[in-house]
Amino acid sequence: MGFLYKGMHNISPPHFLTVMALNEWDWTSRIIFFSFALPAYLLTIVLNAALIMIIAFEKALHEPMYIFLCNLCVNDLCRTTGFYPRALVYLLTETNRISLEECIVQGLVIVIYATGEFTNLSVMAIDRYIAICQPLRYHSIMSPFTVRSLVTFIWIFPFFMSVMAVSLALKHPLCRHDMNRLFCEHLSLLNLACKQDIFQGTFNGFVYISKAVFFVFVLISYFKIILACRKSKVNREKFYSTCVPHLISFMITISKTLPHMLYTFLTVIFLIVPPVVNPLVIFSKTIFIQKWLNFTNNYCTKKLF
Repeated sequence: MGFLYKGMHNISPPHFLTVMALNEWDWTSRIIFFSFALPAYLLTIVLNAALIMIIAFEKALHEPMYIFLCNLCVNDLCRTTGFYPRALVYLLTETNRISLEECIVQGLVIVIYATGEFTNLSVMAIDRYIAICQPLRYHSIMSPFTVRSLVTFIWIFPFFMSVMAVSLALKHPLCRHDMNRLFCEHLSLLNLACKQDIFQGTFNGFVYISKAVFFVFVLISYFKIILACRKSKVNREKFYSTCVPHLISFMITISKTLPHMLYTFLTVIFLIVPPVVNPLVIFSKTIFIQKWLNFTNNYCTKKLF
């Protein structure tokens, strides 16, 4: 991980960082938050793992839409692993320090998650646009090669963005060690740096432009889908069963960009809510998975009785 320290010169960075976000929380508040966080952590793992297993073992679900759903669940599990364990330790103990190396890893994971969530939901919106607005060309457009390329992009682009973000944040020595957030990300590290870098501003501009491009893709896709649904009952059924879950997840994702005064609260919500909500809305709205669960339930009932 030494490549991330390039540019620190002869100034030694702090070995540990102090998380200040919970300093004013009393023991009762910590227990209350922990009582919600732990079940949410376990529920996230169970729901996403179950959805991944269903899609992996059921050949009828080996379609582009479900492959993208599976990637979304894997992304949620990665984020959960990067955020929850350390947050639960903060809540139950007085330990509010994190090593610089662990902070860097957590920052990489969270940036990969945040970018991957946006990228994945954008790809899913385009997939639904082709399925509803170009149904006769769907299989020729969404060929195995296209799906593999999109899945590769879903993971390579966030990985590139995360490495760039954390590398730029650590380009200059860290002069402070107190973080005001509950978790590490590149902005947390950037605020600890001795000075700001012009390249960081350029990179942030690139990030905002990328998000804007993805957002426009989603808007155009759903606008055309809604127009197509007005003319066809079949398309409306497709929209309600497959597009509504994607749209709900996407709205949760972009809610992170609200006014600064809500940022700290919403960033934690952004890390906690989507991994639980995504599989729930998918389970409740996706017809084929409902049929698969009904079939499994009927099969097991017959075997038992």
